Amino acid sequence: MFQSAILSQSVFRAALPAVTLILLLATIFTLQPRAMSVFGINLMLNLAVPIALATMAQLFIIAINDLDLSIGSFVGLVACIGATWLNDSPLLGVAALAACVLAYACLGALIHIRRLPSIVVTLGMSFVWLGLAVMLLPTPGGASPTWLRQLMSFRAPYVPVPIVASIIIAAAVHYGLMRTSYGTILRGFGGNPQAMRRSGWSMLRATMTMYALAGLFGVLAGLALLGISTSADANIALRYTLLSIAGAILGGCEFVGGRVSPVGTVLGVLTLALAGSALTFLRISPDWQVGAQGAILIVVLALRAAVARKES
Repeated sequence: MFQSAILSQSVFRAALPAVTLILLLATIFTLQPRAMSVFGINLMLNLAVPIALATMAQLFIIAINDLDLSIGSFVGLVACIGATWLNDSPLLGVAALAACVLAYACLGALIHIRRLPSIVVTLGMSFVWLGLAVMLLPTPGGASPTWLRQLMSFRAPYVPVPIVASIIIAAAVHYGLMRTSYGTILRGFGGNPQAMRRSGWSMLRATMTMYALAGLFGVLAGLALLGISTSADANIALRYTLLSIAGAILGGCEFVGGRVSPVGTVLGVLTLALAGSALTFLRISPDWQVGAQGAILIVVLALRAAVARKES
């Protein structure tokens, strides 16, 4: 009986992101039935793909008990590179984006070797990324490469493309991080790094790998955002830092123990993306919408905390 109660609580906690998303969708479709269409869902989830990619970048960092406060500025830098170098000189642009991923891996090495707090280092790097973006594109402008613009504007007749893309992202990360042996090893450094070191695995290599993956997904997020917006700005993605943390939390990720959920994280991102539409339909002023989104986050966290106390 006791084990059954624990199991049901664990199932509820795992299902909480999906339950939250379903309730939000039901609210939106009740308030605005015309939104219940492929066009309506595409419109409401227009920015879900770049946010999902940025949140996945944050997930890799959280998986090793770190936190990245620079992902928003980094995504903005990538967008600026894409709108200038990648568009005008593709080889230079590709080399610059590869250098960005390498820089993220080196950042992870620095944090590990010098035992620096990731929050402080990434906060400092946020100003570096932002400064580089401003130097590259002092004023909003540039242009998205044609192939990227066409890719991000693709629409299927009967299927909401952002949902399909989100499913692909969730499935790819879930398989790589949760189902492969090396993914289990990487997550093990978040759960019990001492045991992993005693087993002969390199913490430095694992940290660099996770930061490199975060950099890769940050690059993909910046390119996706550029393809949607068609132009760039150094400040275009500053909100993505908080959105990525909020999406990961809504999806069931925890800052200790390396407990992450790629599928839940994507559901959390979709919830955040739809929250703005729901609040608009409720006629809540844009000035209050950020606070209302924070209230949704607090309610979900309170439910998770209540379930966790019952489990313990």
